[in-house]
Amino acid sequence: MNGKLRVGIIGAGGIARSAHIPNYQNYGDGVEVVAVANHNKDKAADCAQEFSIPHAYEDYRDMLREMELDAVSICTPNAFHAEQAIDSMQSGCHVLCEKPPAISSCDAERMEEIANHTGKHLMYGFHFRFRPEVETVKRFIDEGEMGEIYAAEAKWNRRRGIPGWGVFTNKELQGGGTLIDNGIHMLDSALYLMGYPEPKTVLGVTYDKIGKRPGVGLLGEWDHENFSVEDMARGMITFQNGASLLFESSFAANIAEKDDRVLKVMGDHGGADVFPLNMYQEKHGTLLDLTAPYVDKGNAHKEMVHHFVDSILAGKETNVHANQGTLVQRIIEALYESASTGEAVEM
Repeated sequence: MNGKLRVGIIGAGGIARSAHIPNYQNYGDGVEVVAVANHNKDKAADCAQEFSIPHAYEDYRDMLREMELDAVSICTPNAFHAEQAIDSMQSGCHVLCEKPPAISSCDAERMEEIANHTGKHLMYGFHFRFRPEVETVKRFIDEGEMGEIYAAEAKWNRRRGIPGWGVFTNKELQGGGTLIDNGIHMLDSALYLMGYPEPKTVLGVTYDKIGKRPGVGLLGEWDHENFSVEDMARGMITFQNGASLLFESSFAANIAEKDDRVLKVMGDHGGADVFPLNMYQEKHGTLLDLTAPYVDKGNAHKEMVHHFVDSILAGKETNVHANQGTLVQRIIEALYESASTGEAVEM
């Protein structure tokens, strides 16, 4: 790489415009977004004009061939992630791919193989890891303050949060609903704090009780007639090291809160609620609650993109490893399989 890190964007939708492009552009002089590709060229051209990007393409493969890129962000529907990431890495690009890795564990494994073969970074958009609360708890765990983490709970429920835009309710393009969309953030965050242990058994159930009928949309009106994904997923994962994780996510559920996020970790020397941040320990014969009253909310997407760039420029690994993306994809696939068969899945 000579001079600036040259970045291309695949996909010109909301996540590219709100999270990826602005945060490459606010990194500083070391990065330049030089091209954007979208299957709708008008949308690519509009995005290029909005962000003063010099080149717009209809076919991302033309962009990869012509632009001599160093890195690519993939911001397209899930069904396209694997092919686009593999093509990008084989073209010599480091890849920041939005979550989930793909729509199958086979695709995720192939992506990991290509990353290992090419020596390119393959980082997934698990931006919740970069939230200050998660980073704080991770530091406490890494310093041994909580001992062995043997139990965790991860939930993200919305009262009526079915996305009314994009393809979030299209199973063919997304691979699923709430589990593979918002739920994966909480699942990854819990696994990250637990040290990404190897799963042993997965038991899951899914529901589509609300999304297939019209209703009040707090994130826009969804197309209930073409709703083909789950609106709730629940599960339990056990791990080879004896740990366990309770999981739940929903696009729509009859709960009090508009949006309810819960992430708990429990160790033999301490535990934590991550949102909001509180920690619990026993020291010197006393039960203690530790609070962090001035945790900055931060900008997790900015931290994620900047970390990706920093890692490339420094020649260091990112803190989101390709094999972790493969593992979380395997767990998601097992949750869906268990929900379909009604039986626990042995991993």
